[in-house]
Amino acid sequence: MFPNLSPGVIGIRTGLADSVALAARHSWVGCDLPAVEAAQLAAERSADDVAAIFSQAGVRPGGWGLPLNWREPYDQAALDALNRQAAVAARLGCTRVYTWLSPGSNERPFRENFAFHVAQLLPVAQVLAEHGCRLGLEFIGPRTLREGLRYGFIYSPEGMLCLAEAIGANVGLLMDSYHLHTAVGSLADIRTLRAEDIVYVHVNDAPEGLTLETYQDQDRRLPLETNILPLEAFMNKLAEMGYDGPVTTGSRPRPLVHPGGEWPRCPQRVRQTRRTSPTPFPGSGGVRT
Repeated sequence: MFPNLSPGVIGIRTGLADSVALAARHSWVGCDLPAVEAAQLAAERSADDVAAIFSQAGVRPGGWGLPLNWREPYDQAALDALNRQAAVAARLGCTRVYTWLSPGSNERPFRENFAFHVAQLLPVAQVLAEHGCRLGLEFIGPRTLREGLRYGFIYSPEGMLCLAEAIGANVGLLMDSYHLHTAVGSLADIRTLRAEDIVYVHVNDAPEGLTLETYQDQDRRLPLETNILPLEAFMNKLAEMGYDGPVTTGSRPRPLVHPGGEWPRCPQRVRQTRRTSPTPFPGSGGVRT
């Protein structure tokens, strides 16, 4: 596995070239791919030119957020656009895609909602599979997000893996340390998982002074900032199972926009995040920060 920069997760809004430059400057091994921008650049120039942005910086592509809005009805044109994006991403060796799922619904009871998600995501997974891409589904843990919803839905790794298996062989989990904790999960919940079950990983810590009933989705801390989550054990478990993908750090801070007057603060945020990104020593089973 490798430390991966996802600018949006730490509140930085900028383009592909600047994101990769930030990653290279602050010793990130990987950087997420903005798939829509990458496909546009490939159409205007070539996929080789997009690949060169990464190779010349010495940064490897990490993963990419699913651009298609599958939560609403979509048409063939949306799938065609996804097909082009996946083709470019696969050319770069960036085959890990991810999206999040709401832990409840006001419209659909559980079984109906399960069927809805299979129907909406199956065509997406099939397009991605044509290019050797995998889709990671993120469960959302905090109870505060479920309390106001009429019907509950999946908010645990076990439940999400069942949904993933119903969608397709190239579908698995986005495993987030914060959501595992706030879903009242533990390492026991991931001990039976295999490396191929996990497509992408988020690591962050939890704020102090809250209970499992009061955690908020967007209120997080950088890894090892509060030491509330057992991140060392979490990372070591991923290493033991052989997970070899991106590990993305984030705390959901206030956005910084580039270009704009706040750009000078972006490198500082990237540097601070990199310092707290836990990465297992190769072959040691230990964790460094």
